[in-house]
This record gives sequence, structure tokens and C-alpha cells, in this order.
Amino acid sequence: MTGSDRREDIVRRIQESGRPVPAKELAALYHVSRQVIVQDIALIRAAGYEIISTNRGYILGTSPFVSRVMKVQHTDSQLEEELCAVVDLGGTVENVMVNHRVYGHLEADLHITSRRRVTEFINGIRSGKSSPLKNITAGYHYHRITADSEETLDMIEDDLRKRGFLVEPKEDGGEEHDKAEYTVLH
Repeated sequence: MTGSDRREDIVRRIQESGRPVPAKELAALYHVSRQVIVQDIALIRAAGYEIISTNRGYILGTSPFVSRVMKVQHTDSQLEEELCAVVDLGGTVENVMVNHRVYGHLEADLHITSRRRVTEFINGIRSGKSSPLKNITAGYHYHRITADSEETLDMIEDDLRKRGFLVEPKEDGGEEHDKAEYTVLH
């Protein structure tokens, strides 16, 4: 079992448990040290889960945030505008995802929460070290966006639509590539 698999299983066990789950119990179950479990819990929290430590073990809290996956397309010169539109309305761009016909599903964490983070990201791209992941799929890509409410996500979605960045699912079947991408993530 990989570390990633173990962390997914830890989340599932905590979610399904009717009681706090002690680190010692998890360590014995996965044949690892208690310290490995503590590190796993830190990584799980960093991934957005609210894991609460009690004196009897770990429990899963309820996150105050909601998230939505949005499909977008734009040019490199519009990248900063897209990201700023999200953070200016109170959203966080958690990741970028593409579905490539050869490579399959590719995903990178971003966690862009502010204009300062947008600037850092854009400067990294402009430095020439890398190009945006969207460029391998004709500009089509997805973002998981988190916010404090569904209303905020609706405002972000509406703004991206008005700017021409949001890709709507096609009712008539649309382009095969577009439909296949949308189906995989929704």
C-alpha cells in the first residue's frame, strides 16, 4: 500500500467510524509508526480535510468551505485575468486538471488564494521554466475552486462565464474531445 493509498484509507476509516480513531490503532492497522500516522494526518489536513485531534483519537470535522469543478478555456495572456477573477470574488483556485488523450488525467495543486499568489504563479510561468498545463489540451482545463458558500461559487462561475472563460457542457453531444473531458470529471 502506498502512502497515498494509506491516507485515502485513513480518511475513509475516520469518516465511517462512529468514534474517535486513535493514532496508535491506525499505526497498528497499517504496520507503520505512530509518527508516520501523525505525518499522514498533516498531509490529509493540507489536502483540505478537517481532521480534529481529540484525547481519544481523530475525528472528521465539517469543512466550512464548498468546492466546485469548473471547466475553462483561455489564452496564456488571459491566465492572470482568470485567476484574479476567482480570488477577487473570494475563491481559491485549488488545482488545475487536464484530460489528455494520450497521458490521461493530469493534475497539479495550485492553492492560489490571493492576488499575491497569482503574481507569484504568473512570474513562475513567465520565467520560462514551464508552460501552463492547459497548453497540452488546446487550452481546455479544469479548476477545483473552493469558497465560503455556494453563492460565492455561483458568482465566480457567472463572472468566468461573462469573461468567456467558462466552457459549458454541450447538450447536442458537441465536440467529442470536449464531451469526453467533461464526462470524466463530472
